[in-house]
Amino acid sequence: MLTNHITDKKFVQNLIPQKKPFVMVDKLLYFSSEKVVSGFTVSSENLFSENKHFTAPGLIEHMAQTVALYTGYQYYLKNEPAPVGYIGSIKKVEIERLPKISEELTTTATILHEIMGVTLVNIITECNGSTIAASQMKTVIAPS
Repeated sequence: MLTNHITDKKFVQNLIPQKKPFVMVDKLLYFSSEKVVSGFTVSSENLFSENKHFTAPGLIEHMAQTVALYTGYQYYLKNEPAPVGYIGSIKKVEIERLPKISEELTTTATILHEIMGVTLVNIITECNGSTIAASQMKTVIAPS
């Protein structure tokens, strides 16, 4: 279990396979075998920022990268590089509102099942203490 927040952006970026300009997580706030919590501050330079808001595709990618952060931190603990993965399926996505530039997202992915490189999660994204999005997603580690 993670005891301190990890806010070093470069360290966090090394935990996921995505690279700039496609990075949608910048903090690891909590980690256990049952869940992960990521943080992300929306910037105007983000490629998913438009009309002073973070777009729905960006929000979905942020959710997926939260799961990638979970997997990447597991591999970090084993002294192995973060694996490449992809979204296997999205069962549902509900977006209540799009976050504005400079707002901080806190996203919790609760692990429902994990077997043979496939991870099924429920994801909730909050902003300013309110839930703004939720989804259920399956991610898959790509064969090496």
